[in-house]
Amino acid sequence: MRGKVKRKAPEIVLRKGKPSAVILDIDEYQEMLERLEDVEDLKMLQEMRKKPLKFRGLEDFLKEYHLGV
Repeated sequence: MRGKVKRKAPEIVLRKGKPSAVILDIDEYQEMLERLEDVEDLKMLQEMRKKPLKFRGLEDFLKEYHLGV
């Protein structure tokens, strides 16, 4: 059984006494990127659901994409 992984606290880099950058553990950084991507995907899905669905026949689809089946 795996226990909780202890995360390193982010390190704040100061320049002239003001925060200018953050150093994160690479795993935490990758997790943040994945969460951001998930949020962006959800926003896109919500926008897609606002639009009405449009259906077309297979023949019309094939003509448009020149698959020539």
